[in-house]
Amino acid sequence: MAEARMRTQINYEVIENIGTLATYKSGWRKELNLISWNEGKPKLDIRDWDPDHEHMSRGITLHESEAEILCNLLSRRIQDRTPFLEEEASEGED
Repeated sequence: MAEARMRTQINYEVIENIGTLATYKSGWRKELNLISWNEGKPKLDIRDWDPDHEHMSRGITLHESEAEILCNLLSRRIQDRTPFLEEEASEGED
């Protein structure tokens, strides 16, 4: 028999909108925010939001130490100029 999943209420407060990473034709935006989840310590958060901030997609939250590691890893990758995709490596090679 399948178990019924009980959904708990999740509360959040956007403490700071740091920036928009992408905007889609639908009006949704991928944003980087500082968010307090369930009145906890604020964390960095990357996820898609509707224009009114009423609905959100699944996303990723990072503690400050995790964000620093991610920033260092991305900086190193960008400095090495390693393409993210094979298609990028072959662009302009005609």
